[in-house]
Amino acid sequence: VQLVESGGGSVQAGGSLRLSCAASGFTMRSVCMGWFRQAAGEEREGVASISSDGTPRYADSVKGRFTISKDNAKNNLYLQMNSLKPEDSATYYCAAAWYPVCLVLKRAMYNYWGQGTQVTVSS
Repeated sequence: VQLVESGGGSVQAGGSLRLSCAASGFTMRSVCMGWFRQAAGEEREGVASISSDGTPRYADSVKGRFTISKDNAKNNLYLQMNSLKPEDSATYYCAAAWYPVCLVLKRAMYNYWGQGTQVTVSS
């Protein structure tokens, strides 16, 4: 199993970024996928998840600004981030959970992780 994130970078507040996660070794069609983030000195927190049937969930802090999606044919996961704020700055991680329905955005519920991609939002 391998998860590889890309798309991070530096952007000014109000800008947008699109993160991608390429999965291999399993099919994304059957499992829960999530995006997490971790700022320096902080706990890793859940940002968004998408169940095998495409149902999304979002943390309150990103609702209305971020959109999670996936392409089952390409086995890719995405996170479209709009109206970015400085507090969104963090390393963003893609994760996979070995069940079809995403119940909670908790780190402990996920089995596999990518290496992360850095997002920096300047004011």
